[in-house]
Amino acid sequence: MLRLLIITDFTESFANKLLKGIVSYSRCKEQWAICRMPPAYKAQIGIPGVVTWAKDWGADAVIGQFEETDDVGLFARNGIAAVAQDFKKRFTTIPNITADYIGTGRMAARFYIDRGFRHFGFFGFNHVCWSDERCEGFRKEIEEAGFGDSFFPYNMQDIDHLWYYERDRLAEWLRMIPKPIGIMACDDNQGNNLIEACHSAGVRIPSEVSVIGVDNDELLCSLGSTTLSSIHVDIEDGGWKAAQLIERMVSFPGAPVEDVVLKPVKIVGRMSTAAFATDDAQIQKAVQFIHKNYQKKISVKDVTAEVALSRRLLERRFKTVTGQTIYQYITDLKIKHFAEMLLNTGDQVINIALSLGENDTKSISRRFKQIYGCSPNEWRDKNQKEKKA
Repeated sequence: MLRLLIITDFTESFANKLLKGIVSYSRCKEQWAICRMPPAYKAQIGIPGVVTWAKDWGADAVIGQFEETDDVGLFARNGIAAVAQDFKKRFTTIPNITADYIGTGRMAARFYIDRGFRHFGFFGFNHVCWSDERCEGFRKEIEEAGFGDSFFPYNMQDIDHLWYYERDRLAEWLRMIPKPIGIMACDDNQGNNLIEACHSAGVRIPSEVSVIGVDNDELLCSLGSTTLSSIHVDIEDGGWKAAQLIERMVSFPGAPVEDVVLKPVKIVGRMSTAAFATDDAQIQKAVQFIHKNYQKKISVKDVTAEVALSRRLLERRFKTVTGQTIYQYITDLKIKHFAEMLLNTGDQVINIALSLGENDTKSISRRFKQIYGCSPNEWRDKNQKEKKA
């Protein structure tokens, strides 16, 4: 039985998703013994103390949030395989659980560019690899699109004060930047802080400031007064691959190893991005109504009733701004959410359809197939098999 020590902050969704992937892999082999150690205890006893504890427990391997000053080589010298979870910097002496941070930044920027935004902001930490590189990718994408002069970063924060932000200074920045603006937060914690700062400063979300986070922590994304859109990163898959790496390192000490790189998968839209960069208040109102109600059975007539425009004029202006008809926009949102529920729940197709206000399962299944090329059950089976492969 492999014995694994994990040193990370389990109050974070990231750590729990990572652990879930590790446990899933171990159950395909044999149930591993896994011990969780809080980073505060590691800080108290230091790396030598952790090594002593790990040897006494019989640990084969350790995954941890390590500081640059930690002597991580001490693990190998004591016969323990070690992998670093990205915290501030990547290590060169041991493999890392890291991610395509630049690609994640580019995904957020492209989302805003496609929605007509011409002003962009970034809210993150300074001198932290996962924040710095997300900012770099975000900036590169908008520069390549010709909007480099309209980039407004706010990344003066210190990672050691993870839960704190200077409200007055942030409010001043929010009032100063041009609007409408699309802002990428380095993670969901900071996205939630940014939303609350906007409300405190009297800045409207999403019509003036649109906010997108990273990691799709469902609790954090629903915690604030406005739900937060976020980039879903396949963290569980990263846990699975980290477990494969650990098993290989334990079985073949000294063999070449490489980093586990998590990939951004998709943007999960919520109210913080329910807007397009337009001065057309009626279209903004229509878009926000759709995002609030698309999980119900709503029609174009329902949307028209919410705005001070005729149906014909609304349809024409809506397509000019969004590139879609109102019906297409509602259907697209509904089908995307339908697909997410197929992957994230074990509910039957008929129950998922009913939860979205769709009484006709055949109808939504037909629309799903038009977009994804297969039936909902076929798509679910295919994606679940690929995830386990």
